[in-house]
Amino acid sequence: MKRILLSLILLASPVFAVEPDEVLDDPVLEERARVISAEVRCVVCQNEPIDSSNAGVARDLRIIIRERLVAGDTNEEVFEYLVLRYGDFVLFNPPWKPSTYALWLGPFVILIFGFGAVVLTLTRKKAVPAATLSAAEQEELEKLRSDRS
Repeated sequence: MKRILLSLILLASPVFAVEPDEVLDDPVLEERARVISAEVRCVVCQNEPIDSSNAGVARDLRIIIRERLVAGDTNEEVFEYLVLRYGDFVLFNPPWKPSTYALWLGPFVILIFGFGAVVLTLTRKKAVPAATLSAAEQEELEKLRSDRS
């Protein structure tokens, strides 16, 4: 039973996302492919590198990267090819340009607005609604006021 459980855990592990048929024979190219894959976002999983994703698109991207490296592309050329095909979103570190300003500045804007909302909530004085008095209480209040003067 322990062996079955251990096998299931190991099979579900993202370490085995790169399948044996994807691995290149040249260890230098394979290392470059791993470096590139670590910086490429799975377009299905979104916050997972393709190297550890079991999604079909991630497998396709890993194969494309290895094919481009075998064809003689540099790492930068591989990144350019992926950006042309999938856009800047595919990169974990997109370039700083007008079309990616929202990606870079969005978290800070949300943080500032959140901080402002917390400060505004904590500093806002809550208005206490005025209590309405019954006729008898109103008469007693007027009597007390007239006794003071």
